[in-house]
Amino acid sequence: MWNLNDVRSVHFQGGHVYHVVFDDGLEGDLDFSEYLSRGPVFESLLDPAVFRAARVEGGTIAWPGGADIAPETLYERLESARMARAPG
Repeated sequence: MWNLNDVRSVHFQGGHVYHVVFDDGLEGDLDFSEYLSRGPVFESLLDPAVFRAARVEGGTIAWPGGADIAPETLYERLESARMARAPG
């Protein structure tokens, strides 16, 4: 469950992957390649220089040109990945 957490930092890892850190300490690598075909707002991310220019804005990851991803979506993806790795 997302608790209104904000992204605190993003670090480019290579390809279409960023390491994302939230204000409560949740962190991990996320592959953003699935967003590249999600409409015109994300088209500019096909340019590697634009993709690497991500920054934290408004508590989430954002790119030049207005592309961003809702922080709750990022949080849920990281939480799901963490739970999948947890010993059962």
